[in-house]
Amino acid sequence: MRIALVSEGTYPFAMGGVSVWCDQLIRGLPDYRWEMVALTVDGTEPPLWPSPDNLDKVHSIPLWRPRPPRRSPHERLRGRGRPPADPDRRRRLAGDFLAAYQDFLAAMLIPADSAAAAAAGRARFLTALRGLYAYAADGGDLDEALLTEQALTAMVDAWRAIRTDEADQMTLRDACEAGWLLTHMLRPLTAEPVSADVVHASMNGLCALVGMAAKWRHGTPMVLSEHGIYLRERYISFLDSDAARPVRVLVLGFFRALAGAAYLVADALAPHSSYNRRWQVHNGADPARMWTMYNGVEPGEFPAAVAEPDVPTISFMGRIDPLKDLHTLIRAFAQVRERIPNAMLRMYGGTPGGNEAYRDSCLALIDEFGLVGAAVLEGRVDTPVNAYHAGSIVALTSISEGFPYTVVEAMACGRPVVCTNVGGVAEAVADTGLVVPPRDVTAVAEACVALLSDHERRGRLGALARERVLANFTLRRSLDAYRAVYERVTGGPGQSAVPRVDIAAALTEPALTGPALTGSALTGSALAKPTLTVPTGVGSLGRVPAGRVPVGRVPVGRVPAGLRAAAPPPAPLPPPPPWSVPVIGQAGPVTAPVPDTGASGSGTGGNGSGGNGSGGNGSAGNGSSGNGSSGKGSSGNGSGGKRSGTNGSSANGSGGNGSGGNGSGGNGSGGTAPGVIVVPVVPGQPGREPLASAVGSSA
Repeated sequence: MRIALVSEGTYPFAMGGVSVWCDQLIRGLPDYRWEMVALTVDGTEPPLWPSPDNLDKVHSIPLWRPRPPRRSPHERLRGRGRPPADPDRRRRLAGDFLAAYQDFLAAMLIPADSAAAAAAGRARFLTALRGLYAYAADGGDLDEALLTEQALTAMVDAWRAIRTDEADQMTLRDACEAGWLLTHMLRPLTAEPVSADVVHASMNGLCALVGMAAKWRHGTPMVLSEHGIYLRERYISFLDSDAARPVRVLVLGFFRALAGAAYLVADALAPHSSYNRRWQVHNGADPARMWTMYNGVEPGEFPAAVAEPDVPTISFMGRIDPLKDLHTLIRAFAQVRERIPNAMLRMYGGTPGGNEAYRDSCLALIDEFGLVGAAVLEGRVDTPVNAYHAGSIVALTSISEGFPYTVVEAMACGRPVVCTNVGGVAEAVADTGLVVPPRDVTAVAEACVALLSDHERRGRLGALARERVLANFTLRRSLDAYRAVYERVTGGPGQSAVPRVDIAAALTEPALTGPALTGSALTGSALAKPTLTVPTGVGSLGRVPAGRVPVGRVPVGRVPAGLRAAAPPPAPLPPPPPWSVPVIGQAGPVTAPVPDTGASGSGTGGNGSGGNGSGGNGSAGNGSSGNGSSGKGSSGNGSGGKRSGTNGSSANGSGGNGSGGNGSGGNGSGGTAPGVIVVPVVPGQPGREPLASAVGSSA
């Protein structure tokens, strides 16, 4: 079997969790032949990973390389292997493009007032997207067509037909900028479709365009993974953009519609946690084609620690990045030192290019709190095992995660963890560690002190953590699950000599232990409302290679003919048992891993320390500026300087005050702590408008 694995800004040109997963998948299934389709910045990136023996080719699709010199239509058509077009054919192509493009724009811009309207809009977008692909496949220059006077006029007309407010009009300059961005984001449609038995997109968004093109050209089945939540990361990237509102509305509408289209054409959806699965279902994905695929580790590579460090030590392992929120960890450690004076904080991991300003802000914070020598940025480490073994406990205070390897690897090493309740983190930890609300400095400190002060509890939780990994999150289990999905979507084992895997056994989700809750968190009225927690001061439109955003569902009967997979849908998995874990600093247990917004939170701003702003089952938007009021979020100073973009490129983070929804503001220490906005993102639900107003979304 030949599989084309698609990545954006990751393997084999960048490090990180997605790249680790890609390498594991290719090397772990050596009887398959692999090709890598990498969406890159300009195609000049050097590979950082040694090539596996069964990786036959790496295709690079540069998204941001300048277009080649302008060519005549005849030259363009000859370049695609076709004879020169006659005038009638050129007119037909132009007419087909304009019709598809007008539908494309309308599908992105028309507000979805109901679930039925949203479904119809996504079907319309998918049909239009295929029309743009067909135009490029027939020899049309999509880059050029999107920037013609006719296309720019169509964009302005589409905007004005929907937006009648004179104060909210699109200018020609706005149309030029939006059109230019679309030329780059649609480039995967203009590349030669990859030929393989399966196309596996490692994330939603632009990677899905590669799978769509292969399906439309060759009928290739497509598998779609989601490590993190596409919608969250796209809004994070564009939240602080200085682009005009019409540009933001149109570009975010594109990402939103594209993700919905990807859910329609994928033969199998493979979210990396039940948290992600909830998001996908809530945004329209078909549960009958979904399996939760947990990241796995090789237990032999992460042996259990046999001793502890000489002094109480907190370890962190990961890149130095605002999303890891090391500011909260450093502030919490200052409180830990007040109660455990000889405690140490050792932060392992490199600083990606563009994140130097954030690293410097961490060093400044360490100096401000008098922690020099006690809190240390250790830099890169030869093996993460050394980082985990160096700590008495391992902490991860991220504001956004998928199903992080760091947590599972630390658990495999027998180290208890203190983690923030984001993504699938609580799902991985269950009752083998302590889970706290994100950006809650005091809660992080209390959890760390609780474990550092109790040797017996540390040992017990560490042993349980390793047992949980061995039972549920091994690499072999993960690889068997992917093999089963590949065989399912291709209709059989194909060229593989390995016996067919029992798909039900391979894909059963691990039991999640803890006190039982009434009702299922995955079905019926018990479905928890997802909440988006995004930092201000991150990202800049036009500098970050475009990335990820989820959306909704089209009933099977509404999907245009030929756009859905021909393979029969797999049998759905039963939902995992309901469960909960204690979350430090919250009133009662939180239904993990999808927290609801809290109510009646309170706290004081200033220098990043505030009281606990949680209430009910969710935390208030508790940032470095203090706690948000009524669970709405807070604002603080954005982190300045360059940072690494979501997709492996650099993006300029802008400093100054972040806008924090309805929360109360306050200055983070040194003016570098990003604020937080907590926004529900459920279609048709109250509270959706703050997101639209914050980022200029039309949804």
